[in-house]
Amino acid sequence: MRQDGFTSLVNFPYLLFNVSLMNNAYIKETAAELGLRDRQVQAVADLLAEGATVPFISRYRKEMTGNLDEVQIIAIRDRMDEIEALEKRRESILSSLIERELLTPELENAVRSASSMNVLEDVYLPYRPKRKTRASAAKEKGLQPLADAILSFNCADPEAEAAVYIDSEKGVDSVEAALAGASDIIAEKVSENAEIRGELRTLFERRALLSSTVIKKKASEAEKYKDYFDYSEPLSRVPSHRFLAVMRGADEGFLKWHISPDKEDAVHLIDGIVFNGACSPEGAGSSKNCSQANGEFIEAAVDDAWERLISPSLETEFRNAAKKEADLTAIDVFAGNVRNLLLEPPLGRRRMLAVDPGLRTGCKIVVLSAEGDLLEDGVIYPLPPHNKEAAAAELLKRLAVKYDVEAIAVGNGTGGREAEAFVRQVFPTDMIIEQVNESGASIYSASETARKEFPDKDVTVRGAVSIGRRLMDPLAELVKIEPKSIGVGQYQHDVDQKLLKKSLDDVVVSCVNSVGVELNTASRELLSYVSGLSSSIAGKLLKQREKKPFTDINQLHDVAGVGDKVFQQAAGFLRITDGDNPLDAGAVHPESYGIVEKMALRAGVAVSELAGNAELAGGLMPEDFVTESAGLPTITDIIEELKKPGRDPRPEFQSFSFDEGVSKMSDLTENMILNGVVTNVTAFGAFVDIGVHQDGLVHISQIADHFVRDPADELKVNQKVRVKVLTVDEQRKRISLSMKGV
Repeated sequence: MRQDGFTSLVNFPYLLFNVSLMNNAYIKETAAELGLRDRQVQAVADLLAEGATVPFISRYRKEMTGNLDEVQIIAIRDRMDEIEALEKRRESILSSLIERELLTPELENAVRSASSMNVLEDVYLPYRPKRKTRASAAKEKGLQPLADAILSFNCADPEAEAAVYIDSEKGVDSVEAALAGASDIIAEKVSENAEIRGELRTLFERRALLSSTVIKKKASEAEKYKDYFDYSEPLSRVPSHRFLAVMRGADEGFLKWHISPDKEDAVHLIDGIVFNGACSPEGAGSSKNCSQANGEFIEAAVDDAWERLISPSLETEFRNAAKKEADLTAIDVFAGNVRNLLLEPPLGRRRMLAVDPGLRTGCKIVVLSAEGDLLEDGVIYPLPPHNKEAAAAELLKRLAVKYDVEAIAVGNGTGGREAEAFVRQVFPTDMIIEQVNESGASIYSASETARKEFPDKDVTVRGAVSIGRRLMDPLAELVKIEPKSIGVGQYQHDVDQKLLKKSLDDVVVSCVNSVGVELNTASRELLSYVSGLSSSIAGKLLKQREKKPFTDINQLHDVAGVGDKVFQQAAGFLRITDGDNPLDAGAVHPESYGIVEKMALRAGVAVSELAGNAELAGGLMPEDFVTESAGLPTITDIIEELKKPGRDPRPEFQSFSFDEGVSKMSDLTENMILNGVVTNVTAFGAFVDIGVHQDGLVHISQIADHFVRDPADELKVNQKVRVKVLTVDEQRKRISLSMKGV
């Protein structure tokens, strides 16, 4: 055991103590980064540590956080996750240094004061256990003193000095071998210098270029990457979609790419730190023994350090950093699209006939109850090559009468426009007929969820059911498939899948809890996204309601696994329509039911009369009901909820149809004005379905008459738009559209 106190047993309590102290610094740092107050960040950190969810904190703990929204809370959560990872790595490094008896007070201070993972790893780099390197091999041959003498500018003649180290038994057979080993030692020392790496990192940030060239023998196959055959752009200005395109081209074997500043700038920077005025690279310096040969030798070692060690290392680091930044941008685009799709207006509970279009195999049809239960299924063949229109029309009419059908959903897959046109001929009036985006329906139909729901039906029936349910309630149906399978992303298969899942899960959780979930009818998948609930608990809720439907929110306590914490997190987001307590149908949290009772008493009515009476609720003064635990924001939310209990935040449903007579690309002509639906929003524009089985692109420059910085600022998925056809390329299946002046 060392006598200076650097042992694991002595230091572990000290480590924990310092981590605790550093948390205050991180709170301040996070607050400054996000433009928030320290107490707001601290409150969120404390609530998250207690197991509170983002929706719960945002909705029911506004007084504690100062009204922070979900985006801000998620930003704090993610930053705290980064800090936790940094602290774990810091503790791991300190433990390793202690165990190997390498920790000194100076090194400990450097490790503790490292403000980021990169800086921390730079500090640790010289001490990191590593595999055998050229430098370590040279040290084993006894060449460290030679390297030190040269690097300290005390070697007038490196060759003469190297002659002393010739030792055939150690494998140093010549002056050249000795100098080569000394150069390897110097190169590694230069590459592991934290100051040098820090300065070069700044150079990369400011001046690195992203460049790519085509692999010549692959040029004919790489036509879609033609823009990147001879491409160069400052890394700091490269948009995410271009970075990901270059990376994909390289991954597919079509492009070579690099990230680097100018070599001359980098080497000049390293020379300035290494020589530090003691000796110029050319050898004319102030040191008494600094010779030209000494300076040239060091400069050659610096060049080797850059080419062989530093440049590849920092390029990898900046590739990873740029990839992460591009991923986050692409994921933000995808998440925004998914949010808009999930919060698409629902038609609501209607008796539904759904059509999954098909040509050769026919159109699968299903009839659903207003609750989404499958009542009957079949197949019709009204489209080519069968053209059995009369028989198909007769069956549709019979089913519509038999089940008193109120709406018809038609999938937008192959034959979708033709199937929709046929259905409209059969029901020319008094029937809601809508085309539904069926992206991902095939994923659901083959899923375990679908098999459990319809074990005796094939995938075509399940797909048709999903189409019908999507029209009723897009959110309730889309949560049954992985969000990334919905198909509204940008390079979603190229980005970090763990980050993508985390972001999309956040979006789904946010959407589900903002809308609220009907406890007695929701699917297991929908319930599992409710704040505080898991898939396991959702399954137990389903078993409980099969025995007897819930009539009071407090009956949740009777379900195994639902303790006080789970109840607290979930209760406000669950709905019981027509239950014993009218407040269970809305978003007032049970912890605030006592406040509502006081409000009803003040209004001179029963709680059941106050809930839903906008005039009575609007006449209440929020200030009169503020308590120590429920401040003005919470009271205001309660009153707004009482005006319209269980209100759905989604917009009202509006019917839409494509232009008649336009169902294929050959029907299009330049300057034609058409109805369209936005199917995807990317960083470079938006794709719009105009009903011809091939989406058209509205480039960012064609979205509006004014400058558009981000297409997402102007458009969202499933938005109904009017567009003008600019060009049509049937061979390449490309349609260029514009929204300018339309």
